[in-house]
Amino acid sequence: MTRLFKNVCFSLIFLPFMSLSAFAQETASGFDSGDTAWMLVSALLVLMMTVPGLALFYGGLVKKDNVLATLMQSLAVCAIVSVIWPIAGYSLAFTENSLFVGGFDKFMLSGVTPDSAVGTIPETVFIIFQMTFAIITVALLVGAVADRLKFTTLLVFTPLWVLLVYAPVAHWVWGPGGFVGGVDLEGYNGFLGMGDALDFAGGTVVHINSGVAGLVAALVMGRSLNPTKGLSDSTNLVMSVMGAGLLWVGWFGFNAGSALSAGAGAGYAMLVTNAAAGTAAVTWILVEMLHRGGKASVQGAISGVVAGLVAITPAAGFVDFTGSLVIGLASGVICYAAVTYLKEWFKYDDSLDVFGLHGVGGMVGAVLVGVFANPEIGGAAGALYGSETQLWAQILSIIVVALYSAVVTTLLLVVLRFTMGLRVQPRQEYDGLDLALHGATIVEK
Repeated sequence: MTRLFKNVCFSLIFLPFMSLSAFAQETASGFDSGDTAWMLVSALLVLMMTVPGLALFYGGLVKKDNVLATLMQSLAVCAIVSVIWPIAGYSLAFTENSLFVGGFDKFMLSGVTPDSAVGTIPETVFIIFQMTFAIITVALLVGAVADRLKFTTLLVFTPLWVLLVYAPVAHWVWGPGGFVGGVDLEGYNGFLGMGDALDFAGGTVVHINSGVAGLVAALVMGRSLNPTKGLSDSTNLVMSVMGAGLLWVGWFGFNAGSALSAGAGAGYAMLVTNAAAGTAAVTWILVEMLHRGGKASVQGAISGVVAGLVAITPAAGFVDFTGSLVIGLASGVICYAAVTYLKEWFKYDDSLDVFGLHGVGGMVGAVLVGVFANPEIGGAAGALYGSETQLWAQILSIIVVALYSAVVTTLLLVVLRFTMGLRVQPRQEYDGLDLALHGATIVEK
């Protein structure tokens, strides 16, 4: 009787799930359910990197009367790109048309059906996954001018930048027929014959692109009238640590998800991503202690984490564990120097160190993958493994992406400056953006 009762209970509990599983297999033939599940999770992790991750990270670093405006910037970017990407951005980046940009074959997701596949996953999942990359790229660059950008200008700048800058660059590197990555191009020898450039998860597409665009925005808009003077001006470092933690966790979707499957490649990308982040953070802490008389700041530690995560991004699917440690060490030292000295030397006002962390960190990773790419990991060989031209291919990819991003971003900002203006009124900038732009504040008046 007891055995019969157990069997009945088992059937009542598990039979519906077994039936659903069988139905899923019947209706999703051709898709790998494990890969699809992992990519769904990865897309959610990358989306979490922007809201709430980056929003909290940035929001904790600005002044109290700019917190809500900074959070709103990330939220608005997320909403706008969620619309413009499936309408036109995806088609421009991931359809075959020319070496420079895709076409409009999938405008408004034309031809995309529930059965459309990219590898072993539904194309709809791939679209959402790539959309989250576009979202965070724009949100990152806005941080360079977070304390002086007009909100209405952001609403216009975001879709234009995605279509004119992000989508073409994504096509160059990851799209079919792009001249940097050489995807699906038979017999192609790469830009200037140096071979296809490597960018596993966005070192050039996301970080160099956003870092250079952020630097351009800071230069075009000019210095803040009410700049943050130091760590004492930061609103809430607890908020920033929480944001950095969400970025760290979300980055596993960013890098391991870029394997597009739940296999060994994703596992190894996760391993080297975590190793580089930890190494960069420890390196930053030690360098800062030497530089600041034994004191290591919380802001410095989380900046070190981000620097390592950025630098390993282009290399996550190509380097071994040793290579990831070197990349983490190099990014910790170089990004610390960039954040500490570059702004002082060149007198630009990058409010949240977008160029120092993402631009410079992306360049560090893009160069070093050309050195440490291990053919046993991702099939590509760097300079240490006999490929004499891979390093040059990486350097060329940095140059072309940085130049294109700088030129087109500059033109776009100049047009917006003379049509609708780029920055808020001086009084609003002094008093803070929260009340002036959004009618609310967390500061007691």
